[in-house]
Amino acid sequence: MSHDNRGFAGTGKQPDTEPTETCLQGRFSSPDIKLHTPHHGGVYMIDIPESRKASRLEPYEPHDHRNVAHPTTNMETLIHLLKGSLGTGILAMPNAFYHAGYVVGIVGTLLIGFICTYCIHQLVKSELELCKRRRIASLNYPDTASAAMEDGPTVFQKCAPYAGHVVNFFLILYQLGTCCVYVVFVATNIKEVVDIYVEPRLDVRIYMLILLLPLVLLNWVRNLKYLAPFTTLANLLTFIGFGITLYYIFTDIPPITTRDPVGEIMHMPLFFGTVLFALEAIGVILPLENNMKTPKSFAGSFGVLNRAMVLIIVMYVGMGLFGYIKYGNEALGSITLNLPETEIGTECEIMLALAIFVTHGLQCYVAVDITWNHYLLPKVEKYSHKTILEYIVRTCLVLFTFLLAVAIPNLELFISLFGALCLAALGIAFPAIIETSTFCVFGLVKMKLVHFLMVYSRFLFKNVLNLYR
Repeated sequence: MSHDNRGFAGTGKQPDTEPTETCLQGRFSSPDIKLHTPHHGGVYMIDIPESRKASRLEPYEPHDHRNVAHPTTNMETLIHLLKGSLGTGILAMPNAFYHAGYVVGIVGTLLIGFICTYCIHQLVKSELELCKRRRIASLNYPDTASAAMEDGPTVFQKCAPYAGHVVNFFLILYQLGTCCVYVVFVATNIKEVVDIYVEPRLDVRIYMLILLLPLVLLNWVRNLKYLAPFTTLANLLTFIGFGITLYYIFTDIPPITTRDPVGEIMHMPLFFGTVLFALEAIGVILPLENNMKTPKSFAGSFGVLNRAMVLIIVMYVGMGLFGYIKYGNEALGSITLNLPETEIGTECEIMLALAIFVTHGLQCYVAVDITWNHYLLPKVEKYSHKTILEYIVRTCLVLFTFLLAVAIPNLELFISLFGALCLAALGIAFPAIIETSTFCVFGLVKMKLVHFLMVYSRFLFKNVLNLYR
């Protein structure tokens, strides 16, 4: 071996061009890595400093390498998780319980909550493992998906270049779908109030058209700090509105025996889609965990995630159960639409409509950020009028949510559709694929893939039923 001039090929043939130390040294960017030939046998030796060897052998802890300018405490992260999960979804829970019945509603919400929490844990665990392997501090959701595919079986590795784009597509679709729900919610609640005082009653689409220009102007705000005061006001109005809603729910509530324990089987897809839409806040999970002061406290047995999900599930079960007991078969797509036509009831609807209107700007901001900053801006970076293009993109996204809302102005179906389609993928299917690819062990891959296909096929089937409905 030492004198047969096999070089790098190991074929026994003399290479046409003998590689030189100079050209090979150029392959190593670090000057402290040296290349030399101790003899003329064609075998090249690489000297790596002991400090570098030791650093590569030391275990890497991503949490210790995160430099966050303004990290959040455990309590702040818990509050952010609660705020991310409390919106129009919780107001739709009485309608979901109407479709399922109170027994199936309670059991189903608890089961879906457990599955969603488990899948979030798998996503966070996979992200941490992928960061350790790559010795980087953090990854976002799309990059986690791409990295997982790269480390997975051969069939997954072929999907690695596209995994991040698929996740981004579903994130954009989910955020725009949520904005559609918001448009329908705001227009429907305003119509309910105006119809009390104005005749003749206008179609809900007219109110959507009236809201279009304010929504466009709201989404032209490029810096979120200008929306911060309005967001704070929206949060305050939301909690006041929830309080008023609960007051009416618990006033003269009938006995539970007057309600059905089990709903119709054909209505179950609407229940599952609504609960998924209400429970999941998958888009904010990794950003919140990456921004924590003590990220190790996020995913423990009594960590921030578990505490937040327990509170969220309890609130959703409570709102769904008691709202259904109160209004029964008359529970609408938003419980606010069932409030009596009193002064306080109408004020509650206006407050929640105003709060959700402001939140539309925050939800659409995520879609704008991915669409513009990730995909379009790099292609028009040198264009002198790129700011105008950005405003055009923002306007087009708002128009998309407006047109979709006008086409199907049904709050109940919108919530169920986007819950079954987007959140079944983002919250259950993708975390299962990422965890399978990240921790794949020979002999277990097929079992995990079968588990994933069974879970996702069930939700896909329910979504198809919902679409046909």
